[in-house]
Amino acid sequence: MFPYPSGAGLHVGHPEGYTATDIVARYKRMRGFNVLHPMGWDAFGLPAEQYAIKTGEHPAAATRANIAKFKTQLKRIGFSYDWQREINTTDPRYYRWTQWIFLQIYNSWFNPATDRAEPISTYRGKNPDEVRLAYVADVPVNWCPELGTVLANEEVIDGKSELGGFPVVRRPMRQWMLRITAYAERLLNELEGLDWPEGIKLLQRNWIGKSEGAEIDFKIDKSDQKIRVFTTRPDTLYGGTFLVLAPEHSLVDLIVTEEQWPAVHEYRERTAHKSDLERADLSKEKTGVFTGAYAINPANNEKIPIWIADYVLVGYGTGAIGGVPAHDERDLEFAKKFDLPIVVVVQPTGDEPAIGFTGEGIAVNSPVINGLTSAEAKKKITTWLEERGHGKSAINYKLRDWLFSRQRYWGEPFPIIWEGGNHRSLEERELPVVPPLLEDYKPTGTGEPPLSKAKDWIRYSEKATRETNVMPQWAGSCWYYLRFCDPQNDKRFVGEKAERYWMGGDEPGGVDLYVGGTEHAVLHLLYARFWHKVLFDLSYLSKPEPFQRLVNQGIILGEDNQKMSKSRGNIVNPDDVIDQYGADAFRCYEMFMGPLEQMKPWSMRGVEGVA
Repeated sequence: MFPYPSGAGLHVGHPEGYTATDIVARYKRMRGFNVLHPMGWDAFGLPAEQYAIKTGEHPAAATRANIAKFKTQLKRIGFSYDWQREINTTDPRYYRWTQWIFLQIYNSWFNPATDRAEPISTYRGKNPDEVRLAYVADVPVNWCPELGTVLANEEVIDGKSELGGFPVVRRPMRQWMLRITAYAERLLNELEGLDWPEGIKLLQRNWIGKSEGAEIDFKIDKSDQKIRVFTTRPDTLYGGTFLVLAPEHSLVDLIVTEEQWPAVHEYRERTAHKSDLERADLSKEKTGVFTGAYAINPANNEKIPIWIADYVLVGYGTGAIGGVPAHDERDLEFAKKFDLPIVVVVQPTGDEPAIGFTGEGIAVNSPVINGLTSAEAKKKITTWLEERGHGKSAINYKLRDWLFSRQRYWGEPFPIIWEGGNHRSLEERELPVVPPLLEDYKPTGTGEPPLSKAKDWIRYSEKATRETNVMPQWAGSCWYYLRFCDPQNDKRFVGEKAERYWMGGDEPGGVDLYVGGTEHAVLHLLYARFWHKVLFDLSYLSKPEPFQRLVNQGIILGEDNQKMSKSRGNIVNPDDVIDQYGADAFRCYEMFMGPLEQMKPWSMRGVEGVA
């Protein structure tokens, strides 16, 4: 188990999964198994830093106090953890190895020929920085000035930060990225051998979002430039009556007309206040602005208008889509709103109306492919485009590279230095890189991380400076299960013998049972799988997957059937339950509330009945 130790301590929802795994651990021990059942603390991150800023207490001190509180509560409940294996992401003896793993990722590249990560020394190209699994890029990010850091899309709700409700804007910033997209196909395919709920597998598959189709080039009218569009339905090309670019697309500045510039500029400003999740919301009303420019549809050589709209994301596909309103719900809504032409090019085989039909049928109004089924038409039009140099077959993924840097204080510093505008890694003997003891760790408000205030710490040498961003909270929680196998090892992140003993077996996954909430279904599990696969490829691990069996615990609601929260005043503290009824009754009731996977409300009368 690896909770975040918040200042509030445990509520009765936390121990549900802990109790279930404790039962399994005790049962297996009685059956003669050696059982690894540890506890640790995922203690870096933004909540701890915000709490420290509010109270004036240094995050290190607050974290120590919170861990002590959690530990006291857990011991009181009576769990049989092996406390000798306790780990903490904020301990330099732990994050030394988090930094070491980052160096392995930084010093590797994904070789498509072998379908695995290899040391960067095996790369034969001119510029290794172009293929590293950890790289630097200027990317549009969710910037929260009040929190002073970049936020993940999932941390932004209605244009505001989930933590604190502060305004969030989109802006380009230099960020560290991890090339998780290189592993998209393996992350998809290697789900098959895992004993996970189908619903969780589906969430991961949808997040990776594999699509097969074609990339098509549309020449911009009166220009040498082209716009490349990815589509899963190249058979509908003749029905393409407009193009839509993401507002941030690099071509927008080159093609927008003088008359349309003010409207385009104002629309971009409004888009900057929306997260990617908001922009991609299918239920929201479509908005957009005409650029004044036109492109040529390669199928029929007709001029079609080029628009910008916030529902197109610059990071997905090519940042441009072809509008086929007769056969795409979103495009149809857009075309109706802005009075754009609607041309039917797929005839349903049933009695459905052709306009708005998104399924497969028979190609019509499409000279090259008329009369063919959609499957046949896709192949023929793609070949036709390839022969004329207008396109090619392609596979696309919704998965984006992992934005891995944060502009805050309470996180793992990067083992990276900058010299003459170039980055390079530190030597392993220089780890851990310990953050400086700053008294003022508040956001700078400029985009510069708080570590930029530590002038002496930053200066690595006369010519070199340290990286001032820190890693996200995900970093420490990507590999904790490996450290549990060998927590005192100061020579290796996990000993080979210990790793093979505890992670061994015939299945592809190492951990026999992982119990956690569905909130970890995508990001944490996907990130941990990615790190694990890199380490496996580099021969540091014996298994290709971290977790063999996954069980999701349901949420325990308050007695009012609402999610427990301070603001609702419905939090139940396990200490109070134990004071009144004892730890045995508490644990027993947790397991007899209903199926582990289901959501259910707490009832003190139920505890009383068990007692």
